[in-house]
Amino acid sequence: MGARRLLDSFSFAVEGIIYALKTQRNMRIHMVAAAAVLGYSLFARITRVELILLILAIAMVIICELINTAIEKTVDIATMEFHPIAKIAKDVAAGAVLVSAMSSAAIAYLVFFSRVPAAEVRVIDQVRQSLSHMTFVNLGAVLAAVVIIKFLFHSKNILQGGMPSGHAAVAFSLVTVIWLYGGSAYVSFMALILGVLVLQSRVETKIHSLLEVLLGALLGTVLTYVIFSFLNR
Repeated sequence: MGARRLLDSFSFAVEGIIYALKTQRNMRIHMVAAAAVLGYSLFARITRVELILLILAIAMVIICELINTAIEKTVDIATMEFHPIAKIAKDVAAGAVLVSAMSSAAIAYLVFFSRVPAAEVRVIDQVRQSLSHMTFVNLGAVLAAVVIIKFLFHSKNILQGGMPSGHAAVAFSLVTVIWLYGGSAYVSFMALILGVLVLQSRVETKIHSLLEVLLGALLGTVLTYVIFSFLNR
């Protein structure tokens, strides 16, 4: 029961983040900017301390945006009519987001300014030459595609169940990477068996239907093949 409550609490927290992403345009902008900054940091040769500062800055902006959303909804419960105090509460919360965003932009500027010219030259070459970087980019794209499709199918729980199966998509994305670059038919076959076992476990536990896991596996396989084909051109 304790583990179940912990999972439920985690799920509720993720639902809150998903709600903010779906309803708050600024939250989506922050997330895209965060992904771009972290992705760029892979090629800019920043130090560990600089990476920590970037992560803290990104977390600060996202936390402020989540709190701002919570305050707005709380005020809306109290009154749907214009009230000067309600306006102050919303304005102050929005101000906190603005301060955090400006601070984060300043930190990003200080970290990246001297590295921009050299990093731009290296980005595409390093992605194409490094299997780990290509796999990282690919998994991010697969997970993003799963979340978007679940939104379209109005899945109630983004982490469990729904169309398509995220576990199946990720599993067969990795299977496809191994098939493309494993270099051994035996290793590739073993990876395929592990991928099928992931599908079987999701169906057997009744978390997903057979159609959901098959479409998840197809999504992971096709998207991975397309991404690696594009990066290897």
